Amino acid sequence: MPALPRSFYARNAVAVAKALLGMHLLMRRPDGVAVGRIVETEAYQGPQDLAAHSVGGRRTARTEVMYGLAGHAYVYFIYGMWNCLNVVTATAGKPHAVLLRAIEPVSGFDAPCWGPGLLCRALGIDRRHSGLDLCEPQPGTQVLWLEAPRRPRPLRMGTSARIGVDYAGDWAQRPWRFYDRDSPYVSTVSAAARRRALSAPGTPQIQV
Repeated sequence: MPALPRSFYARNAVAVAKALLGMHLLMRRPDGVAVGRIVETEAYQGPQDLAAHSVGGRRTARTEVMYGLAGHAYVYFIYGMWNCLNVVTATAGKPHAVLLRAIEPVSGFDAPCWGPGLLCRALGIDRRHSGLDLCEPQPGTQVLWLEAPRRPRPLRMGTSARIGVDYAGDWAQRPWRFYDRDSPYVSTVSAAARRRALSAPGTPQIQV
């Protein structure tokens, strides 16, 4: 399947965050291509959004990629140990982005990936990948990209306030987190419920 086109990303971050659920994230590694199904996202809409890194129009070497063309990767590092992958959305000069919070393994890897830091660690994504064009048009040359699945699964979308942004006041309560209600890989699923779902035969599902 071809990479998602730039027009997919060149929209409001909330619209893109919803549309990304069920899409595939692909990472080319020395041992092959790892594929994960996106099951949890969060939208950030700077510069007004007090939870966004671009709040108030802040431009730094780290955030500059968010002011460019949609369809690029924005990777940041937190807590001295975790990388987090975002996709840039909207139009140039409007610093919107969507954080990818969790994926389900599809092929090429089998590691914990329920949370933005674990997602990046499972696929080997780090700050070297920040600024990559996710819409690279040449098949076989992409390092990191997203595709529509060949056989989409039914998806029941849940919504909630974003996680870990209490400092943002009223903006923290915006219902801009979206997730697959039947996936045990969503970050807020309890460890016990995840173990039960993953040990069951067939496609693992859990209602949250």
